Amino acid sequence: MKNVLDWLETTARRLPEKVAVTDPTSELTFSQLMRNAQEAGSWLAARVQPRCAVALFMEKSTRALSAMYGAVYAGAFYCALDVRQPKARILSICDTLKPGVILVDEDSEGQAREFFSGTPWQLARIEDVFGEVDEALLARRRRQATDVDPLYVTFTSGSTGTPKGVVTAQRGVLDFVPAFDEAVGITEDDVHGNQAPFDFDASVKDIYSSLYKGSSVVLIPRAYFLQPTVLMDYVADHGCTTLVWAVGAMGFVTIMNAFDYRVPTSVGKVLFSGEVMPPKELRHWRRYLPDAKYVNLYGPTETTCNCTYFEVRRDYADDEVIPAGRPFADERVFLLDEQDREVSEPGVRGEVCVSGTTLALGYLDNAERTASAFVQNPANGRWMETIYRTGDLATWNEDGDLVYATRKDNQIKHMGQRIELGEIETAARGVEGVENACCLYDHRRKKIRLFYVGTTEKDDLLAALHQALPEYMIPNSTKRLDRFPLTSSGKIDRKELKAQARIKD
Repeated sequence: MKNVLDWLETTARRLPEKVAVTDPTSELTFSQLMRNAQEAGSWLAARVQPRCAVALFMEKSTRALSAMYGAVYAGAFYCALDVRQPKARILSICDTLKPGVILVDEDSEGQAREFFSGTPWQLARIEDVFGEVDEALLARRRRQATDVDPLYVTFTSGSTGTPKGVVTAQRGVLDFVPAFDEAVGITEDDVHGNQAPFDFDASVKDIYSSLYKGSSVVLIPRAYFLQPTVLMDYVADHGCTTLVWAVGAMGFVTIMNAFDYRVPTSVGKVLFSGEVMPPKELRHWRRYLPDAKYVNLYGPTETTCNCTYFEVRRDYADDEVIPAGRPFADERVFLLDEQDREVSEPGVRGEVCVSGTTLALGYLDNAERTASAFVQNPANGRWMETIYRTGDLATWNEDGDLVYATRKDNQIKHMGQRIELGEIETAARGVEGVENACCLYDHRRKKIRLFYVGTTEKDDLLAALHQALPEYMIPNSTKRLDRFPLTSSGKIDRKELKAQARIKD
């Protein structure tokens, strides 16, 4: 099997009338989903070349999902854009993506026309892509496709101020999803309560498990995660059995005491990722859903969603770290020390490295960054073994499970998003009146803290950052300094700045 569409077509033949995907206003059976995707694919194939990008500037919906699969039918790859992000960042992403077409819906069209006015990017209404199926054209596109073709691109924060586009291949999803479903027990009877937006790779586990297993997906609107009673009613009324949610989304349920209103008793599997899960928060969930299976997932976008998993079978104390667990099938996860020697003994820190067919194809239009992150395994001099160096530090415990420790560089996990602090610093330095800036992360309090030198007032700086960065990257606190502490080489002394600010790793 070399194409995810094989899963869609097989399931559509086997379960044609089963509901595949639902949103608050519509639903599609598997046969309808396939037909819609083929119609969109025919329209797109007549307008874009194979291996060209198709962008979606809209919130997730059944139509958006149909168009994503339509891009695959056209031999192209797709990229979902977050409509909440600032114009400058969206344009920066599109400069890298170079989409053949940008699809919009009635809710996003006005914003899109303002954003993309004067750019070379073509806009099209999503309702216009559904019509006739050109079977001959789709067949030609399918014949030339390979399993190493790009399937989708996910943009993450970049240290230079430019977002990075992680290119995931067909084979990455074809390899990962069956291993994931087997490990966590996804079946045809599951109903996925999809939290993650389509621009976040956690959604891959929902939408492609559905194609592979024949399970159903319920798309939960982003706005519902601000309305606890609406959220719990939606999850419960749709009989959701599986929640693949970010830690931050689970935290919203806890903070808002949503379980006191209603417990969705149909939920039997809760899988979480994105950042370290606070044990106190997980204990709260386990009290209300004691019979559910809880699984901690770990892994960066560059490894196709996740590379390890750990089933939580007990309560953890507040000062304990829930393990990241063991690799999924057909993925190798190991640690390298500072001398690039493999670490095997428990309790010794090393950088998490991953190899296997699920590795991404690299960063879109960024050969230099790709070459620095996807490298030959330095511990293997006998054959080609490409690995991804995650930049995460971890240890093995006595049971052989991976235990996350911290980052080794200037990258963090915050609000379920991977963020390069350097991108925030770059944006701050670009504000008039800011001479220099340094961003630190308070891991204990989960706060982004920005320090700067210059004449700009804090409120003006924050207002400018809101124009340049997505909301999840806006600093939680901002402080103006007379000068930065410096190292002997003249660089900002981050260690001393942390000490002065009483920030602990």
